[in-house]
Amino acid sequence: MTKSTTIRSIGNSAGATIPKAMLQRYQIAEGDRVHLVETEDGILITPYDPTFDEAMEIYQEGSRTYRNAMRALAK
Repeated sequence: MTKSTTIRSIGNSAGATIPKAMLQRYQIAEGDRVHLVETEDGILITPYDPTFDEAMEIYQEGSRTYRNAMRALAK
């Protein structure tokens, strides 16, 4: 789906409005944090933290490496 919007002045910043249907589809509400990711094609606005996958990989590696220590700590 492609929609267009207009950049508007908001105080000392600028912002864009997102159509209500898109907000509902992606479960985004006023006050929610979104992430702006620069891509080769432009700017991607996403509710998903792009660093989360990297953090989970680091966690999984650590949990495999220290599996026995984690079990001992859980007791």
